Amino acid sequence: MSDLLGSVWWLIVSIGVLVTFHEFGHFWVARRCGVKVLRFSVGFGNALWSRYGRDGTEYRIAAIPLGGYVKMLDEREADVPAADLDGAFNRKNVWQRIAIVAAGPLANLLLCVALLWAMFVIGRNDYSPTLGFVEGIAAQSGFRAGDTLLKVGERDTPTWSEAAMALTTAALDRAPVDVQVREADGDQVVRKLDLSKLPASFEEPRAVQLAGMTPRHRLMPPVVGQIAPGTPAYGVLAEGDRLTAIDGTAIVAFDDIRPLVQKLGDRGGTGMVEVQRDGERLALELKPARSTDPDGKAYWALGVAPPKTQQMPAYDAKLRYGPLAAIPAAFSETWKLTTDSFAMIGRLLGGRASVENVSGPITIARYANASAQLGPAWFLNFLALLSLSLAIINLLPIPVLDGGHLLYYLIELVKGSPLSERAMAAGQYVGLALLASLMGLAFYNDILGLVR
Repeated sequence: MSDLLGSVWWLIVSIGVLVTFHEFGHFWVARRCGVKVLRFSVGFGNALWSRYGRDGTEYRIAAIPLGGYVKMLDEREADVPAADLDGAFNRKNVWQRIAIVAAGPLANLLLCVALLWAMFVIGRNDYSPTLGFVEGIAAQSGFRAGDTLLKVGERDTPTWSEAAMALTTAALDRAPVDVQVREADGDQVVRKLDLSKLPASFEEPRAVQLAGMTPRHRLMPPVVGQIAPGTPAYGVLAEGDRLTAIDGTAIVAFDDIRPLVQKLGDRGGTGMVEVQRDGERLALELKPARSTDPDGKAYWALGVAPPKTQQMPAYDAKLRYGPLAAIPAAFSETWKLTTDSFAMIGRLLGGRASVENVSGPITIARYANASAQLGPAWFLNFLALLSLSLAIINLLPIPVLDGGHLLYYLIELVKGSPLSERAMAAGQYVGLALLASLMGLAFYNDILGLVR
C-alpha cells in the first residue's frame, strides 16, 4: 500500500509541477502579447481556492491536481465586448499566436535545463561503469572483467546509468559500436562491440545483458548466506563469512565460487578456502563433495548458498559539477536527451523499436516513486526527463496539442488566411482519435507491465 500511495503522491507532484510550468509559459507570453487572460488554473474541476489579481485574471487551485490550464479571451468561445476586442487571442497576428502556443513546450524545455543543472550541482549518486562479468558478444569482442567503460560511440559514460543508456540505444540499431575502455591495469583501448549479433527480436531493457555485460555492482557478493547440513562446509564455514579465495585464486563474486570448486574437486584432495569473518582473515581446509543437480548432472559442491535477500552495494560513483560547470553540462545533456528522444520516435515509426517503449501514467507513477526514494538528485533527473517528454509530445503535429495549433498557423502563413472553422474542427476530431489511440497503447503497456 505504501508503494501505491507513494506512486500516486509523486505522480501528482510531478504532473502538477510540470503542467503548471507549461501553462505559465503560455500565460507569460500571452500577457506580453496583450492577450487578456481570464483564468490561470492549477488543476481541473471545482475551485478549492481562487482570487482575482489586479490584472483581472482569476488565479485558481482546483480539486483535481493532474494538470492545469490557461483560459484566454477569445471570440470563438464567447461573445467579447467591443472594448475588449484588442485583448482577444484570435485578434492577434499569426506570429503572436505562434509565440503564445510555442511558449508552453519552450517553458518545459527550459525547465528541463534548470532541473538538470540542479541535479548536477547536488550530485547524482551512481555506480562505476566497470564490468564484473563478461560473456557472449562482449567476450567475443575482446571485453574483459575489470574493464571500465569510458565512452560508447561519441557518448561519455561517467557512470553506469549513462553507459547502460548509450549501449541500449546502440543496440536498437544493431550495428557495431566503438567503446573506449580503461583496462584493469590502467591502459586505455577502443574495442568494437558487435551488436549486429544480437537476436533479431529481443527485450530492449535486457539489451546490455544480452550483449554479455554484467556491471560489477550487479555481481552477488561472495557472502555465505546458507549452509546445508552434512556438507563439507557445515561446521567449518559460518553464515556471514565472505569468501576471498579458493586454492589461491581470488574471488570477486559469488558466481566465481562454483567453477573454482569444480577445479578443486577435479584436482582431488583438500584445498585452502580463505574467508573474512568478523574482521579477521581465516584460512580453512575444505574438500568438495560430489552432488547432483535436479537434472541428475553431477558436480562438486561445498554446500554453501548466498543469502535469500540481497542488498545493493554502496554507490561508488557520483555525477557532479560545480555551479558554473553545471550550466554547459545541463545544456549539453538536454541536447543529448532531445536528440535521443527524436531518434527513438524515428525508430518507433520505422519499426526498429518496440511500441512497448510507450508508457502511460501507471509507469510514470512507478518511476516517480522509485526515483524519489533514491534521493533528490534522481528525482530531479526524472522530472527533467518528464519535462522534456512533455515538451516533445506537445510539439507533435497532432490537432488538440500545441504542435497541431502550430501546424494550423504555419498553414495560415503559407496560404495567407486562417483555415476554415470546418477544416479545424475536422482536424480536432482526427487529433482526438490519434490521441485516444496513443493513450490506449500507453495504458495497455502499463497494464502489461504490471502483469509481468
